[in-house]
Amino acid sequence: MPSDAYPPYPAPPPTGPAQPAYPGYSGSPDYPGRPDYSAGSDYSAGSGHSGGFNHPAALNAPPEPDPGLSRWLWLVKWFLIIPHAFVLFFLWVAVFLLTVVAFFAILITGRYPRAIFDFNVGVMRWSWRVRYYGYGALGTDRYPPFTLADVPDYPARFHLAYPERLSRGLVLVKWWLLAIPQYVAVAILFNGGGWRWGGHGQLGVPGLLQLLILVAAVSLLFRGRYPKPLYDLVIGVDRWVARVAVYAALMTDVYPPFRLDQGGPDPASVAPAPPMPAPTSFDSP
Repeated sequence: MPSDAYPPYPAPPPTGPAQPAYPGYSGSPDYPGRPDYSAGSDYSAGSGHSGGFNHPAALNAPPEPDPGLSRWLWLVKWFLIIPHAFVLFFLWVAVFLLTVVAFFAILITGRYPRAIFDFNVGVMRWSWRVRYYGYGALGTDRYPPFTLADVPDYPARFHLAYPERLSRGLVLVKWWLLAIPQYVAVAILFNGGGWRWGGHGQLGVPGLLQLLILVAAVSLLFRGRYPKPLYDLVIGVDRWVARVAVYAALMTDVYPPFRLDQGGPDPASVAPAPPMPAPTSFDSP
């Protein structure tokens, strides 16, 4: 592949004053050490710089959980997120109703109304921040903001590329028939008794994610650390669920892959290293 197929590779972090734990994660020009994952950037979802894998939904988190996570704060986060849960309940009701409107719009015009799309993405983005703070990841102790907008300096970010056209035929079957295998997989991964990415817990048999979060919480309580392999697996489960959620909400025709893409930065938005230049030959005269 020609070298000009990629944008200039990010420069190393600047030297000098101490930098944040994950320099450049937000795409700030002050910290160019990591790619910019924001919408419309060269490394955003749909940009094509995904190392052979490209999904329109990009669920991003730092490569590691926040350093210095509290040993005990997770015990009371259920109480601290109550205001978010209250607001998100009504927002997800709105998402459901607006998705019905979008269904008929896609069926007639083949397009997802942009205003509805942006609102639904905003609710999913808000939910991901709350989940990352709370019992969807326990990845940060920084309280999530009350906003539908992207917050570049918050560790958890979500973006979904807007589809210019959607299939009128698929909209009739993808959310209930084609997605059934994904629903089964997500029910096992997320919650043995059911799943809802925007929800905040359902009664039922614990799924893989709940068990992983429990192990992470116990590790924080007694050892004061969050094992990185465990963190990577947790984010991978959340990422799978998010991809299924956007497919079920009719927001993309890209079928969710049956794969657990672990780690903070999403493979759909992380650029591979540019190809190395060909070695220069120094022939003797």
